[in-house]
Amino acid sequence: MVNVFIFKFKTMLIIRLITTSFILCLLFTGCKDDINLPDQPLSNYVSVYMPQAANGPVSYNFTTSDTLPGIIYGACYGGFGYPEEDIRISFKTGNEAVVDSFNAANNSNYVLLPAKSYKFEEEPEGIIKKGQLAAMPSKVRISTSGENAPDLSKTYLLPISIKSSSVKVNEKLRTHFCIVNIIPTFFNRSSWTITDLSSQESNGEGPNNGKAIFALDGNINSFWHTQWQGAQPGPPHHLTIDMGETKRVSGAAVVPRQGVNSGRPKDVQVFLSEDNSTWQLAYTGSLANDGATQKVFFRNAVQGRYVKLQINTAYSSNMVHLAEFYLF
Repeated sequence: MVNVFIFKFKTMLIIRLITTSFILCLLFTGCKDDINLPDQPLSNYVSVYMPQAANGPVSYNFTTSDTLPGIIYGACYGGFGYPEEDIRISFKTGNEAVVDSFNAANNSNYVLLPAKSYKFEEEPEGIIKKGQLAAMPSKVRISTSGENAPDLSKTYLLPISIKSSSVKVNEKLRTHFCIVNIIPTFFNRSSWTITDLSSQESNGEGPNNGKAIFALDGNINSFWHTQWQGAQPGPPHHLTIDMGETKRVSGAAVVPRQGVNSGRPKDVQVFLSEDNSTWQLAYTGSLANDGATQKVFFRNAVQGRYVKLQINTAYSSNMVHLAEFYLF
């Protein structure tokens, strides 16, 4: 009985050894010379790219009080090891077609930043030196105010791309898409004076309301109100302000009186003048009947020292009231 058991055990062991050997032979035989890897030189894995492009479009928010803020750009080396010689790179900005293509792909409606509104800080060129992985970073300077500033009512796109390189460019990371938004900063009003007005309520609104000066006091809970005690002159109503110096004005902002709908400005115009005599129309439009700060953008920036806010109609009233008035 024991001999039979030993015989069966030996037989099973032999079968397993034969089976295992057969499988190993198949594996080794099948792998041998079946896969021919193509010759792939290291240059196939080497490229230059813009690191700023790695995370997709980048938003840059500047204000009109910023002095020529900058956008940093540059190029890096990617691949095996380090470059064995200097890599020369040049850069360029995109055109309308590039922006149109971006908008179509991203369902956006950005506008190309005008050429007058940016400037390369230095020649748009760079070198990734031998044995290094990146060129020295450079900057594009943005004009946020003055005659070269763009229309503040729009959001812009500035594509910065690698134009040429002595090494292959990674096409997916060739272009850094910069979304540029310039936020208006209100002018300092501490030296402003009111030189003319259509009317004001000097008594009926108490000592801290009614007079035109309360439209410039920084307190949204105080307000200018046209006259209603003794007389109620109708529209148009106006305030004329001397800013004390000539400024380039891109827009205005108003804060309607809080909590009272009837009498808020509706149809308004803004005029600018250098001499308080000859006026240039800067804006015509309508305001919403709510208490939020409302910005209006001029079609073109206008120079002037004097500003006239003219209110042609008000909501549900011939009188008008206003909490704050700003320019930017």
